[in-house]
Amino acid sequence: MVDGLIILIVIVLLFFAMKGSVKHFKGEGACCGGSHSSEKAEEKHLNGPVTARRSIVIDGMHCSNCAHRVQEAINKIDGASATVDFNSGRAIVSMDRTIDDIELRKAVKDAGYTVRSIAPL
Repeated sequence: MVDGLIILIVIVLLFFAMKGSVKHFKGEGACCGGSHSSEKAEEKHLNGPVTARRSIVIDGMHCSNCAHRVQEAINKIDGASATVDFNSGRAIVSMDRTIDDIELRKAVKDAGYTVRSIAPL
């Protein structure tokens, strides 16, 4: 009887854990603190004309909060403006000066994500 009750409790707990995980990976649950869920990341305007663009493929983003965090990190780089989409796992970075790919990788890494590739557009 006690064993059956323990098994039932474990099954219920697993159900709720899986439900939350599915919502998280669909981008529907609160992720990464949830503080930016309804907030759109502020667009950064460059001082000069765009001289280069890069496409960055990023691993580890699961929701709009993740994308917001990556966008803020890249936008802190002087001369870079990013648009990030967690659905595609991609950031498009416009630059008004030469910025080394190492600096872009570092900004993404410092935000807690992994750069899979960087390619010019």
